[in-house]
Amino acid sequence: MKCWICSREARGFGITDTRYAIGDARRYPVRWVFCSKRCQDAFHRFYSVRVEAERKDEELPMIDATEFEQAAIRGCLKAFGSAAGEIGYAKPLGDYTEADALRVVDSIVTCFVNAMADRYGSTGFNFPPVRGLAEVVQDPFSDLKNDLPWEEGTAQKGGV
Repeated sequence: MKCWICSREARGFGITDTRYAIGDARRYPVRWVFCSKRCQDAFHRFYSVRVEAERKDEELPMIDATEFEQAAIRGCLKAFGSAAGEIGYAKPLGDYTEADALRVVDSIVTCFVNAMADRYGSTGFNFPPVRGLAEVVQDPFSDLKNDLPWEEGTAQKGGV
């Protein structure tokens, strides 16, 4: 079975629809299976948004991009223009071959991912401190030499 969100192989995560009684087959929807907790949580977010929109008799909301995502999307226009320029501006989009379309999609997705990685890489984003734990070490291998008895020449605690 495939994950409902990402179409990878499902790995034991599923949904029980508690609106129905225990003996009712609709309580265990077969297609609502997931590969991970992350995809299961994404499903719950989608589902709750849809239920809320139906309750209010509204349309489902569109992407609510942040200002950084909007800037990254605008930046992708250059990548699209570059890829389209290589293919040729005179060629209509409907006449693109699969390879041409994949080249355009790849250039846009790569540009967006790189822009977002640059944004969050430049902000120095770190995980928030956890109360009760020591300060997070930026280089987890900084004290590795102290932990290797063959590097020191002396036996460490518990060594020979």
